[in-house]
Amino acid sequence: LRHPEVAIIATGDELVIPGETQGPDQIIASNSFAIKALIEAAGGTARMLPIARDTETSLRAVFDLAEGADLMVTIGGASVGDHDMVAKLAENLGLERAFYKIAMRPGKPLMAGLMRGTPMLGLPGNPVSAIVCAHLFVLPLVRAMLGDPAPVAPLRHAILGCDVEPTGPRAHYMRARLDLTSGQTVITPFQQQDSALLGVLAAADALLLRPLGDGARRSGEAARYLPI
Repeated sequence: LRHPEVAIIATGDELVIPGETQGPDQIIASNSFAIKALIEAAGGTARMLPIARDTETSLRAVFDLAEGADLMVTIGGASVGDHDMVAKLAENLGLERAFYKIAMRPGKPLMAGLMRGTPMLGLPGNPVSAIVCAHLFVLPLVRAMLGDPAPVAPLRHAILGCDVEPTGPRAHYMRARLDLTSGQTVITPFQQQDSALLGVLAAADALLLRPLGDGARRSGEAARYLPI
């Protein structure tokens, strides 16, 4: 069975490759490496392309380098802003968009479609949002391409280790830790859930799913989660 090849395209003038000197207001392009590791652990082959800068010429050139991949994954540039060009340019180049924006947090500005006949996912640039979306959308696609008849990982059951607030109009995938207490799996979300906090994500071993519109829940109530 051939391993599906996934082209990874990080976008933005603010990004630098690890080892390069950071200029003012620049950040290390870490998302690509995390998503590459996830894809390869799932059985895919990741092809990391050069960073696409915030110009049409640069984006077009990197899209051309993705030719032949089984799946294209862009990181950043999907939300609404002056320099968020991925969605606009991709449509100019023939993207048939399936959807844009989804009622979840983190990861609202997710985009999906077909680019020149190749499936494409546009992930948010925020680090935690990108990695959570990779677990929920990229990995099932890779598993499906590998012939997995059930590519979407099933949610598991636990009980809450603390009280949680209502969720509001978006499903919330909260970074959480798992403990085994008296033979039961207990899941406790971290207090800090800001989607820029990679340290919290690194410490988590599960995503606690709080459905959209769900009310407050008490410690000891049933919960569902996705292990990560």
